[in-house]
Amino acid sequence: MVDEKRYEITVEPRSAYLADQSDPTKNQYVFAYTITLTNTGNVAAQLISRHWYITDGDHRVQEVKGLGVVGQQPVLKPGESFEYTSGASIPTPVGTMRGAYQMVGEDGRAFEATIPSFTLSVPRTLH
Repeated sequence: MVDEKRYEITVEPRSAYLADQSDPTKNQYVFAYTITLTNTGNVAAQLISRHWYITDGDHRVQEVKGLGVVGQQPVLKPGESFEYTSGASIPTPVGTMRGAYQMVGEDGRAFEATIPSFTLSVPRTLH
């Protein structure tokens, strides 16, 4: 029996409020987010680009597209992980981020890795 090729990247996000870079009097709330990508499939794959939807507390959406992440286009072999930290700024104390990474398997097949929705929140803002 031939093993089925699996194109699967698990994405785990975490976020933190950066009070020292934020200015609530100017409606500027800055957050760091750390993403861990793990190749949970059985085909090596390269991250080519990203597509984010950043939604603030007033339901305004910023779309961000670009090549790679933090200047890199990592290749993940099955079982390997890659972690990076970046940032986002929104005009409200609460928001969300979600999106997808565009990946290419070592065999040339393109696929997407979903970035699950996660919350950006100033501490003690949400109950």
